[in-house]
Amino acid sequence: MTIESFKKCNSITSLVVLTIASATYLLTLEPTVSFWDCGEFIASSYKLEVGHPPGNPTWQILVRLFTLFVAPEHVAAAINSCSAICSALTIFFLYLTIVFFIRRLIPRKQYDVSDIIVICGCAAVGALAYCFSDTFWFSAVEAEVYAMSSLFTAVVFWAMTRWHEEAEEPYSGRWIILICFLMGLSIGVHLLNLLSIPAIVFMYFYRIRENFRYSLMQLCGIFILSCMILLVILIGIIQFLPKVAAYADLLFVNVFGLPFNSGAITFIIVLISGLFFGLFRSMKEGKVVLNTVLLCITTVVIGFSLYATVVIRANAGTPMNENKPDNPFTLMSYLGRDQYPKGPVVYGEFFGSEYDIVDKEYWARMGDRYVKGKNMDISYIPGSKMLFPRMWDNREQSYIDIYRSYIGSRGVKVPGCKELKPTLIQNFVFFFDYQINWMYWRYFMWNFAGRQNEIHSPTPGDIFKGNWECGIGFIDRIRLGDQSDAPEYLAENKGKNHYYMLPLLLGLIGMFFQYARDRRGCWLNFLMFFMTGIAIVIYLNQSPLQVRERDYAYVGSFYFFSAWIGIGALAVAEKIRQLWKNKSASLLVVCVCMGVPALMAAQNWDDHDRSNRYTARELAFNYLSGIGENGILVTHGDNDTFPLWYAQEVEGFRTDVRIVNTSLLGADWHIDQMKYASNESAPIDLSVGKRQYMQGENEYVLIYDHRDTVFPLADVMKVFRHPDAKIPLTNGDYVNYIASRKFSIPVNKENVIKHGILDAKYSDVIPEEIVLTIPEGKNGITKPELFLLDLLSGYQWDRPLNFLSAGGDLKIGIKDYLMYDGFTYRFVPVKNKTNLSERGFTDTDELYRKMTSVYKWDSLKRTDWFVDYQNLYTFSGVMSQRGMFASVAMEMLEAGEYDRAVEILDKCLDVIPQKNFPLDMVMLGFSNERDLICIIEAYYLAGEYEKASSLCSSMSDEILASCGFFLRHYEYAEDYFDSCYNLLGVLAAIAHEYGDTDLASSIEVRFNELLESDLIDQNLLVCNLECFASCYFSINNHQKDSDLA
Repeated sequence: MTIESFKKCNSITSLVVLTIASATYLLTLEPTVSFWDCGEFIASSYKLEVGHPPGNPTWQILVRLFTLFVAPEHVAAAINSCSAICSALTIFFLYLTIVFFIRRLIPRKQYDVSDIIVICGCAAVGALAYCFSDTFWFSAVEAEVYAMSSLFTAVVFWAMTRWHEEAEEPYSGRWIILICFLMGLSIGVHLLNLLSIPAIVFMYFYRIRENFRYSLMQLCGIFILSCMILLVILIGIIQFLPKVAAYADLLFVNVFGLPFNSGAITFIIVLISGLFFGLFRSMKEGKVVLNTVLLCITTVVIGFSLYATVVIRANAGTPMNENKPDNPFTLMSYLGRDQYPKGPVVYGEFFGSEYDIVDKEYWARMGDRYVKGKNMDISYIPGSKMLFPRMWDNREQSYIDIYRSYIGSRGVKVPGCKELKPTLIQNFVFFFDYQINWMYWRYFMWNFAGRQNEIHSPTPGDIFKGNWECGIGFIDRIRLGDQSDAPEYLAENKGKNHYYMLPLLLGLIGMFFQYARDRRGCWLNFLMFFMTGIAIVIYLNQSPLQVRERDYAYVGSFYFFSAWIGIGALAVAEKIRQLWKNKSASLLVVCVCMGVPALMAAQNWDDHDRSNRYTARELAFNYLSGIGENGILVTHGDNDTFPLWYAQEVEGFRTDVRIVNTSLLGADWHIDQMKYASNESAPIDLSVGKRQYMQGENEYVLIYDHRDTVFPLADVMKVFRHPDAKIPLTNGDYVNYIASRKFSIPVNKENVIKHGILDAKYSDVIPEEIVLTIPEGKNGITKPELFLLDLLSGYQWDRPLNFLSAGGDLKIGIKDYLMYDGFTYRFVPVKNKTNLSERGFTDTDELYRKMTSVYKWDSLKRTDWFVDYQNLYTFSGVMSQRGMFASVAMEMLEAGEYDRAVEILDKCLDVIPQKNFPLDMVMLGFSNERDLICIIEAYYLAGEYEKASSLCSSMSDEILASCGFFLRHYEYAEDYFDSCYNLLGVLAAIAHEYGDTDLASSIEVRFNELLESDLIDQNLLVCNLECFASCYFSINNHQKDSDLA
């Protein structure tokens, strides 16, 4: 058959692959907002607002096109569909890339039918294996940048293969120009695409000297050249050009008196004019190489210029305006991700390095000029730095404890440092054990061998959570033990996906086969595999205890390994063809190999199908629904903020509520935003000027109180604001301070009642003023706490003020005046003490109204969706829904409202189905079991003995089953087992206390039988006799554990 016939079959197969991928992702995409960054991405793209650094203007503009013709409630689905289509197109280009590699392995001018089927079929095997892979599928069905970033990488590499095929034809250079333009555009999505530059440079040199054998020195030179090109873009374009624009703007604004950004615009005009002048001049003089280089630089700059939209929208003052990059100086900081901590890569500090604080000057926009500000910077002492520092992050004590476990007592003592410095070998041990093995290899094996479950596991060592598991019994048992009798939420976890190492095996076969037949092609594929995998691991230098799994960072690496899977299918087909001397045999092999992606699809479908998941949106609506009109809601993190931004900015829900995020209040731009109206939300009345909270100023404000007297908070803030009211530091600096740790806030009783902060029935208990007290031992306040004090100093009680998580880490005395309000805590003028076991002062009528008429649980109640770890963590841990129902029911019982309490408890069991949220989740470490015990006791207290006994019996059944499993694995599960028997003791004690002696005895007998079984080595049982003795229930003497009950 002719090459034309091959091209036709190739085109048809590629479209079939595209159709399969598109259908897969569109059928399983999430119909609305997800957790993490998705809410922010959707909201910022819908109205072209400014998201978190370093921004993604290209992504925003492209996905905005998908939302032009849909209603606001369907915007999230439209943007998720954009990710799905980008992901499907990525699979399409992966197929074409694999075909390119395979054709290099079968260099024939004519192909017969079997050749065409083998080439197209094997390429489809590799492409579909990636299509159904765990990590890529996860990112394909939500509004994240990784799908589009993968598409740019796929298109760029494919475009270079097209240049490779047409290099000797006229105008073939257009492919290189296209690549440069795409790279410029991709900067506005994600920087991942730039990592393809080394492979592209190698492909260029391989093609221009097709049959030339490069020496090792020449190959090193090519690699160095590719790194230089990468640095030109990363430093010369992304960092240097905005810096030059910034100082040009400084000249125009501060010297010439022109408006902000006038200098930057002038510089851009001069830059573009210079580039085009160079283009026309080089073309006129016939300097082809210079013209091509200038054209490449120009197209990269044009693509990168989309960042101008970020500055434009920041100047428009959009409601979401993170970092407020409205001038080139703040754009520099925005692009440099200055607000995020940066770890050293090649040379730098270790976690115990001693340092000096030095001032670092910067330019900030203030009024109609730029002014100099000072920010704190760190200068490490000599000798405290080292080569290849992997153990560097000292932000959390838990990080330091993990680093110490790798160092032991074998570190290096550094004069002036309290911690031992790790040796180079110890750094490499941590690098290979944690950063490579746990934070890369484990993810790699998830995708190509199999996954144990989708439960987040932040550190190695737990054999029950988040490991790779292939499904080959003896291999899994050697690594993880026999877990066939695990609790249902482990054994039946939909994230348990077994591929029996088949994708891995095919990939390895493909890698060796390609190396044997086409070393250049193998090097190109390996270089992309390495640069988008191990190189990222080295660059990120990740700390321990990551808050979520980070496998999404390595999708590029998995992409190129999937190319080897397709080549592996070819290797098997070729081998069978040689052995059987029959071309048709290879067709059978292709069909069999197609079973690998089919297996992956079958295993992964249930835990990647998000088609009926609406929980993030519903939670956001519940948070906002409970806030009074024109209220203020103080949040703390990503997952309690981004979905709220989505609800307000996209669906226009409760836009009168002002969201204040304490994680962002350390930045001056977020405080600036609070001073302006946003949608229907009035500005917050603040008195502290910009000079006192700009970056680097008053990051930590000292408390200087030598009177121990209550002062009006308004006066305390007046002293803080006064330019002459400063105290000296030992270094000679003078700083602002807080003059008291006890301050009073007057209460406007009329406003308290008028604006729904408290009902009129509580008018008699509302005082004339309240007193906030900063705890003893706290010597200063953070900038978020300063913001809250500033807000309260002029607070007129005309805006309800609510806090998530009881105020989180804010320690300025407000927790003494928080009232439990369902999803949030309301700031009220009544002194109160609230904790997990007692809520103190509450408004039971208002709680009942919200629980029955305001809050919605329709999404949570559904049983046709997969409850992944993030949803378990959110609804059973961070914002425990069972805990909320239990707390409200207990308040009803305290008030003597027994019927209402039972109604609330019944509603809890109805809207939080056991199928989705098991009664026993001990291993996950949430508050779920404690909350259920409260529900059981509430039923007993309400006289609903049958319901209480039934729930207690079901819960004890599940925990006993878990006990047996953890007992079998006691060496690894001692803590889990201890938690189980403590819970069983509490359940038995509660049942006995309320007269359910049969149930209590049953729990005791069954647990004793469990201990007497052969599930555990008797020697181990004897060694832990003292521990186990407390498990034998003596009901008459057993007391409830007050912490759990």
